Amino acid sequence: MKLRLAAILFLLILVPGSDTLFAQAISATDVVRKADEKFNGEKSSYSVMSMTIIRPGWQRTIEFKSWTLGRDYALTLITAPPKEAGQAFLKRVAEMWTWNPTISRLIKLPPSMMSQGWMGSDYTNDDILRESSVVTDYTHEIVGEESIGGRLCYKIRMTARENASIVWGKQIRWIDKKDFLVLKAELYDEDGYLVRTETGSDIKVMGGRTITSKIELVPEEEPENKTLVEIREIQYDIPVDESYFSQQNMKRVR
Repeated sequence: MKLRLAAILFLLILVPGSDTLFAQAISATDVVRKADEKFNGEKSSYSVMSMTIIRPGWQRTIEFKSWTLGRDYALTLITAPPKEAGQAFLKRVAEMWTWNPTISRLIKLPPSMMSQGWMGSDYTNDDILRESSVVTDYTHEIVGEESIGGRLCYKIRMTARENASIVWGKQIRWIDKKDFLVLKAELYDEDGYLVRTETGSDIKVMGGRTITSKIELVPEEEPENKTLVEIREIQYDIPVDESYFSQQNMKRVR
């Protein structure tokens, strides 16, 4: 009888919808890690995206491709519009570079530029080059549960570790309990002021997993501004090694 009861409890933990028991078996850090791996890929990834920058009176769309290998290697290539096409951004461990084919110039990005806007958008260089880690650079705490778009989410407070070199002092993330999707995120500066809010939508199966294919970013102080990112294609665990992420490849990647 005891064996049978143990087996029933084990099955209840695994059955989708058994949130109470499952919540006891998963930590806030585990939730953040699962969400991060769900979107970024455990080993490597390739993606095709578009980013629309919206401002009062005008807007423009940038298209780009990105390759990643873990957290230490990332390469992003601008493919449109023609004026910016060919620009590339590279991260190798702790070094970041940008290549501009128009002036044939390779520039190393100092850490001070990680908080600056990428390609004139509301995203930072840190967001695109993935310099900081939401898993290792923060402590995590589940502070409640809320529904976003009809999906029950963990509400997790992420506080920057004291010695972490990162842009955001605190984040609050709403992570879907079923598929570990980040459906909403609030990002705060080191003084605790809300800087921007992100929302994920248009849930699709892409690259063999369920993800949010659209992300909307709105800065708190300029709510009339907006940046929209759409994932058009994504592949995970692609065959790529460290040699692909080189300064030479920045100039010839297509």
